[in-house]
Amino acid sequence: MDQSIGYESKEGRIVIMDSVAYLTKENEGDVIVCGSHGGRSAAEHAIKFRPRGIIFNDAGKGKENAGIGGLTLLDENGIMGATVDTMSARIGDGSDTYESGIISAVNNKAEKVGIRIGMQAKEAAMIMVRSSI
Repeated sequence: MDQSIGYESKEGRIVIMDSVAYLTKENEGDVIVCGSHGGRSAAEHAIKFRPRGIIFNDAGKGKENAGIGGLTLLDENGIMGATVDTMSARIGDGSDTYESGIISAVNNKAEKVGIRIGMQAKEAAMIMVRSSI
């Protein structure tokens, strides 16, 4: 799946994709839910397309929390970011991330709008869409 729309209204869109590599310039301002890891390289790629927010898979967090290492970078660039626990959603499966993912880490920007560890990814994405940050 390249991209599918999980939600769309005048407030914005939730766009689901298996990989952050599928981002395009048309995703500026969207909330992205993807199956990619939340490391620095994924965040660096996402920043180029200026989404409002993005939810990744934490990939088990890994050595020195590499699987969530991109959250700080997103925060520094004004983008809400979160990851889901790898045991709650399949890596590389955006739909499973959206439907089954449970938030495992958040950046400051996401935390300020009410996104919390333990929340369902679908709920977190909706908060991102409705956020004015």
